[in-house]
Amino acid sequence: MQSVSDIWSMILTRLREDLSETTIKTWFDETTVVALEGNTLILHCPNAFKRSNIQDRFLPNIEEGLRDIFSAEIAVKLLDDEGLTRYQKKEAEQPASLMESGEFTFETFVVGPSNKLACSAARAVADAPGQHYNPLFIYGDSGLGKTHLLYAIAHVIRQKSRDCRILYIKGDEFINDYIETVRSGRSMNDFRTKYREADLMLVDDIQFVAGKVETQNEFFHTFNALYETKKQIVLTSDRPPQEMAQLDDRLRTRFEWGLMVDVQPPDLETRIAILKNKAVQLGFLLSDDIAAYIASKITANVRQMEGTVKKIKAFKDLDGMEVDKAAVDRAIQDMSKYSEFVITPENIIAEICRYFRIDETQIKGQSRSRDCLNARQIAMYLIRRMTSLSLNDTGNLFGGRDHATVINSISKVEKKMKSDPAYAETVKAITTNINSTK
Repeated sequence: MQSVSDIWSMILTRLREDLSETTIKTWFDETTVVALEGNTLILHCPNAFKRSNIQDRFLPNIEEGLRDIFSAEIAVKLLDDEGLTRYQKKEAEQPASLMESGEFTFETFVVGPSNKLACSAARAVADAPGQHYNPLFIYGDSGLGKTHLLYAIAHVIRQKSRDCRILYIKGDEFINDYIETVRSGRSMNDFRTKYREADLMLVDDIQFVAGKVETQNEFFHTFNALYETKKQIVLTSDRPPQEMAQLDDRLRTRFEWGLMVDVQPPDLETRIAILKNKAVQLGFLLSDDIAAYIASKITANVRQMEGTVKKIKAFKDLDGMEVDKAAVDRAIQDMSKYSEFVITPENIIAEICRYFRIDETQIKGQSRSRDCLNARQIAMYLIRRMTSLSLNDTGNLFGGRDHATVINSISKVEKKMKSDPAYAETVKAITTNINSTK
């Protein structure tokens, strides 16, 4: 997963293929990336003249670069100072409102074998912040409930103390905030005060700071300041610290000081419980057979499961549809038009086998031929990048290989893509082919 800062850097690199460095510096020196929200890249440019020229002259170039990166249409929104202020206010209010609401609490978090330890640790932190498990590091694939646990911790602490200074931020937002502070010449003291005076700091997707030297240094000192004053730190990531190749060793050791817990994809019984619980929250009942049917269709992502229930609820209320298997199939089909999870491991394996002209039994088997090994490594890399399948489950697809083998394969592909342009183009072509089947 790439941060929005990485994406903007890639766009600027692509722009340099068509534009001179002077043009880039003249028109884009004051432009910064704010966020990637859905299918929209949000940029900020305080200069009205430059903003207008970017809009009129360079927007097609930016959109073309985004198509190359995502193999999809991504819109671009340019904000002035006032627009940026409104956006930041909206973003700041959203976590606060979610903490106050009863939607993301421990009571609404369905506990199963895959997340029991993480939930227990989060409860312990909420009951005695700064005293146990500091920092608490929760890792696992996207859509498994990590953010839910962050909000649940905040909700408990907020109920106990209205004066508690709770700071929720995403890893890429910390990066952007730091970059914008440096670029604009704002006081670093204000930046540091914002983070270092928090009583509870919740950082979602901390993996984004890996590879950002100056940002990591700033976060290191922020971490130390909070830790030394016994303020609670809770971090989430899509992988454990030891798997972040570009993470500063100083941060890696500190992330491991407290307790590290993982969240795995839920088992069948837990998936059914999650689905029925979500239906109750939405005001209707989901039968056991329908819940089991949905659970058999969606196996790895809680967010997608809950989205399917919401879609079924809409069909029921707006179209008068019966809550049956046909409604489930339609809901999943409708969601797949827009969902990041539409691509399955099977789609990826099938396309790679077609591209390299090898049989699925070969790629999933024990063959060590050069072509088969290469195809298998790329398959593992793309499954990790394009789906929510865990490392262990990815390894199981390929003859029961362990997660270390998967990690090693992903690392080899990433390194070769950086050093071999032709190889990178091959991976890009396969990715485009997979996306085109949506």
